[in-house]
Amino acid sequence: MLNKYPLWKYILVLFVVALGMFYAAPNLYTPDPALQITGESSGQVINDEILGRALGALDEAGIEHFDPAVDANGRNALIRLRDQAQQLTAQARVSRALGDGFIVALNLAPTTPAWLSNYGATPMKLGLDLSGGVHFMLEVDVDAAIERRIEYNTNAIKRTLREERIRGTVRLNDNGQIEAKFRTEAQREAARDAISENESQLSLERVDEGDSWNLVATLPESVRREIAEYSVAQNLTTLRNRVNELGVSEPLVQRQGQNRIVVELPGIQDTAEAKRILGKVANLEFRLVANMDAAPSEKQRFEYRSPDRAGASEWLERDVIITGERVSNAQASFDQNGMPNVNISLDSEGGSLMSRATRNNVKRRMGVLFIERKYRTRYEVQPDGSEIAVKVPYDEKKLLTAPTIQSALGAQFQITGLDNQLESSELALMLRAGALAAPISFVEERTVGPSLGAENIRMGIKSVYYGLSLVVLFMIVVYRLFGVTAVIALSFNLVLLIACMSLLGATLTLPGIAGIVLTVGMAVDANVLIFGRIREEVNNGVSPQMAIHSGYERAVSTILDANLTTLIVAVILYAVGTGPIKGFAVTLSIGILTSMFTAIMGTRAIINLIYGGRRVKKLAIGGIKV
Repeated sequence: MLNKYPLWKYILVLFVVALGMFYAAPNLYTPDPALQITGESSGQVINDEILGRALGALDEAGIEHFDPAVDANGRNALIRLRDQAQQLTAQARVSRALGDGFIVALNLAPTTPAWLSNYGATPMKLGLDLSGGVHFMLEVDVDAAIERRIEYNTNAIKRTLREERIRGTVRLNDNGQIEAKFRTEAQREAARDAISENESQLSLERVDEGDSWNLVATLPESVRREIAEYSVAQNLTTLRNRVNELGVSEPLVQRQGQNRIVVELPGIQDTAEAKRILGKVANLEFRLVANMDAAPSEKQRFEYRSPDRAGASEWLERDVIITGERVSNAQASFDQNGMPNVNISLDSEGGSLMSRATRNNVKRRMGVLFIERKYRTRYEVQPDGSEIAVKVPYDEKKLLTAPTIQSALGAQFQITGLDNQLESSELALMLRAGALAAPISFVEERTVGPSLGAENIRMGIKSVYYGLSLVVLFMIVVYRLFGVTAVIALSFNLVLLIACMSLLGATLTLPGIAGIVLTVGMAVDANVLIFGRIREEVNNGVSPQMAIHSGYERAVSTILDANLTTLIVAVILYAVGTGPIKGFAVTLSIGILTSMFTAIMGTRAIINLIYGGRRVKKLAIGGIKV
């Protein structure tokens, strides 16, 4: 019988629509402004005492809050606020109350009911130009990178003099210059030749002081600029890798000015985790444990990082074998005793340096030094009596472990001595994403609403509203009852589009709204083709039932061809585009797929329910010749 769907097809359409409504429903619930508290260390626990101090600070400031909670593993605390305008004030108050060692981040806490979230239904992510995410402005400490290079050159000059058996003293003066003193001019000239060959980027100057024959090495300004440029570029790449590790959709990581980087993470929920991962200057240095009879200028003393070895320390050589920049891959794992460790893979140069150093030092111990940039908060009183918080950076260097070298190491080995699995996972992520070439500091942090202003949001919503209204009016006036079925299908199409974007974790931006508007037009375009074909068949004398059947059957191939070409363009846009362009491409692609389903199967199911299985003399489709 013509125009009768089998039962399973009606059930399929109903199931898809119901599923779409279920997964689109979380978008009806507006998130609450909130503060998220977490420790600087991944293993740090947030207990009731810490949460109580935070709540006390909010109460003292008269900031309304509700529903404070600590997650099951004790790593994060979330405090919801009544007013988003008070978030920054609340953050400052809680940060001061808790002191250093804690990260207090701005957040948006979801309000999705448990009966939805238990089945994976979450709200659609909105871009920074709609309803926010998190915005960071980071500053690269290029001076620290230059100081690190000068320190490296100082150690390299010492190593060169030892290898060439040239006696002399080398030190770094207060002006950032490397001074080498020799007893004879011949020693100085020999040292100059050796240093010029091994450290060609240094500028060398002869300086005589009485009976001392000195050599002063400095970094030329051109080299300093190169180091600064490399530091910012390398940090930019590293931050992009770290953002990718966070799994954020459509992030923005771009350079601003000479030494600043802007990071925007739309739709991210765990802003405290993002801040810790992005700002962590987690680097490693591998050094041999110094011999007891080594000169004080050739060794440094470091304490262990593990709480169970608090107070214990080791003397390490100043010369560095390799740093974390030579790590090509790192994976968290467990050793044979079930203790957390990190499996390290080095690049070719790092493997060669590690092999050379350990091959000649079997049975000696090697220290793994963990370097972390931290901040102390100092409050400065302003002339008007107010106080501002000033973050003072410092580098904390502590030992992870100092095992005995049993055999020559190559490009792959393990780091042990870590406290817990969270610490090993975080260290592996840091090393895998890449070491920062220079420390970075947060000079600005905020959760943002519409970066283009509330007016743009209203205009975006109005564009969908007006576009939908005009399409509805056109379809009903021109195609009458058939137009009503197209409008119903179009409504379900928007629901399915939002549901799919929510499920896929896609981020909706203003260009994405443009994609929705375009989808609205394309969704009814398929029905225009079908309904136009049905009109032609009726006007050619075909019976109404046969006209409906022929209209759908013969228009489908045209619809598929038209939508397929648009889908190919959308895929290309996603592949070559960035940021908002990808948002437009994702919305358009999903809209094409959902519109084909609702336009072809959805409207056919409704038409079949109305006209199928009975004798029909006339179709309410308009434009039929009498």
